[in-house]
Amino acid sequence: MKLVSWNVNGLRAVCGKGFADIFAGFDADFVCLQETKLNPDVPELNYEGYRSFWNYAERKGYSGTAVFTRREVVNVTKGIGVDVHDREGRVITVETDGFYLVCVYTPNSQSELARLDYRMEWEQAFLDYVCGLDRVKPVIICGDLNVAHQEIDLKNPKTNRRNAGFTDEERSCMSRLLDAGFVDTFRYLHPDARDAYSWWSYRGRAREKNVGWRIDYFIVSERLAPMLTDASILADITGSDHCPVTIEIADNHS
Repeated sequence: MKLVSWNVNGLRAVCGKGFADIFAGFDADFVCLQETKLNPDVPELNYEGYRSFWNYAERKGYSGTAVFTRREVVNVTKGIGVDVHDREGRVITVETDGFYLVCVYTPNSQSELARLDYRMEWEQAFLDYVCGLDRVKPVIICGDLNVAHQEIDLKNPKTNRRNAGFTDEERSCMSRLLDAGFVDTFRYLHPDARDAYSWWSYRGRAREKNVGWRIDYFIVSERLAPMLTDASILADITGSDHCPVTIEIADNHS
């Protein structure tokens, strides 16, 4: 079973950059998108063989998530059940017989950490949500989590220490998530991989120079980790300031 996650930073824009062919090339069972920036009045994209589920922000042209699946689904939930956190279309949970798949676009703490306090409230609510799911059946979390967890996960850790995405507070929230019974799939399979990034600034030819951050993840319940067969970062796929990330997992829990 193959799963792909990608922050497309505007789905309409990336559709003009070959998205349909990229999507077909994934040949994935689930494709999860973040920052779609679509509105309910915009026709949803459909691809043969897939069902799609969408969550929109109340604010037009902002945030938003989507999940495409060619597998059987028993339930779909939008949001995490906390009104203050469910206005920006940041979470879709797709339930199958074997697991929950949570597609998430974590709030950015923004410049000068203007939204860090809100981000901390979100982190606790999201942790409570996924831990509740995990008590029922295994969980696969994917998306743009807007944090580089360790120094190995970004090119310039020292100069970014108090910048959004690499604050002690955000990193500690990621540690708490992992300590709660979850696994960072990429680090599980590639513990020492360096220069492996999923986001690059548009400034200063950062992508060309590979001055990046790894802020897009697949996080799974610990009991799924032994079934992982691959975790990859598809850095050669362009169209967004993020690139897709992917995992493959044995089909026991499909």
